[in-house]
Amino acid sequence: MDARIYRPRKSAMQAGRAKTGDWVLELLDQGRRTSDPLMGWTSISDTNSQVRMAFDTRDAAIAYAKREGLTFTVEEARETKRLVKSYSENFAADRKQPWTH
Repeated sequence: MDARIYRPRKSAMQAGRAKTGDWVLELLDQGRRTSDPLMGWTSISDTNSQVRMAFDTRDAAIAYAKREGLTFTVEEARETKRLVKSYSENFAADRKQPWTH
């Protein structure tokens, strides 16, 4: 069974970085998807793709995957640069753009 180990990024709907510190092991979809002819819902025969486990460290997630005999890929997290702005920079004497109003 294939698995993916990654550190989740923050969603666009949140300002903080909550729930982004843990490493997640997610089992990948192995089943065949079928469509229900009456309702149009999509179902899958393998429910293991719904399994998501959180670990404190990357090494703990890798150790679990090895212990369970899973083939896995590790996706390294890219840290985003934080652009620090302050309101007082709008009134700085050495402002790069002149006032337009």
